[in-house]
Amino acid sequence: MLKHWPALSALRGFEAAARLGSFHKAAQELHLTQSAVSQQIRSLEQYLEQPLFERIGRRIALTDAGADLLSTTQQLLQQLATGIRRLEQYRKPHQVIVNTTPAFARHWLLPRLDAFRAQFPEIDLWLLTTDEPPDMAEQTIDLAIRDDIDEQPACHFLPLLQDRLYPACHPRLLQVPAAQRFTLHGERIMDWAQWQLQGGEDVGQRSAGLNFSDPGLLLDAACQGLGIALVSELLAGQARLDGKLAPLSETLVPGPVWNCLLHVDSERMADVRRFHQWLEHALGAAQA
Repeated sequence: MLKHWPALSALRGFEAAARLGSFHKAAQELHLTQSAVSQQIRSLEQYLEQPLFERIGRRIALTDAGADLLSTTQQLLQQLATGIRRLEQYRKPHQVIVNTTPAFARHWLLPRLDAFRAQFPEIDLWLLTTDEPPDMAEQTIDLAIRDDIDEQPACHFLPLLQDRLYPACHPRLLQVPAAQRFTLHGERIMDWAQWQLQGGEDVGQRSAGLNFSDPGLLLDAACQGLGIALVSELLAGQARLDGKLAPLSETLVPGPVWNCLLHVDSERMADVRRFHQWLEHALGAAQA
């Protein structure tokens, strides 16, 4: 038996690249950079002491060794995924496993859990928060609620809502001249470039300031009065009700789209359906 096994992540990277015929497409599927996938395959080739791909310009083709390994790897990954899903029989009765982002869990879901538990006290909710989207085929997750997921095999892809963005700050900063307010920046669609692109007016935002990769931390910083921020209407709802945030403009611009991935093995579970129905109703009430 081998003393050391190749990393599972390297095998997944190899399988995706071989199946898709592209390091770039494999990186997109696995939510990695292309260089990360290339490094995984290089490490695997070094471990095996032979090439798995022929590089022909920008194209790749499997070597004979690579084609042999692909068959083995696909069988291994399928068996592993099946084995992990089979563990569901050992779960607690009425358990529902939900994956979401830390920001959604903290700023939207957590303030509503008391209401959910009062309505469904028998459901044993398990919240799994991750920065990256989960692989629903390999992880035992009933449903995922995120603004960064795409369709996945063996899952129903269910759009939930179109979020909207607006500039906001702690109410005490409204008394501070616009030129003296500090600017808080987010990533991707939460960046001020989105506000400017959609025609939002100047509210004193500047290119310099504090930068946040997590929209939840961005919202926390705004609620603490650290500066002005472009915030999610969905996630900032409770903060506005609590008097921690005030809008700097009545203009709203399109934000991220929140979607749900529901695993086909979980849709038959009554408790999962109840949670999904409660979620849709609560999101609808929040948007009203």
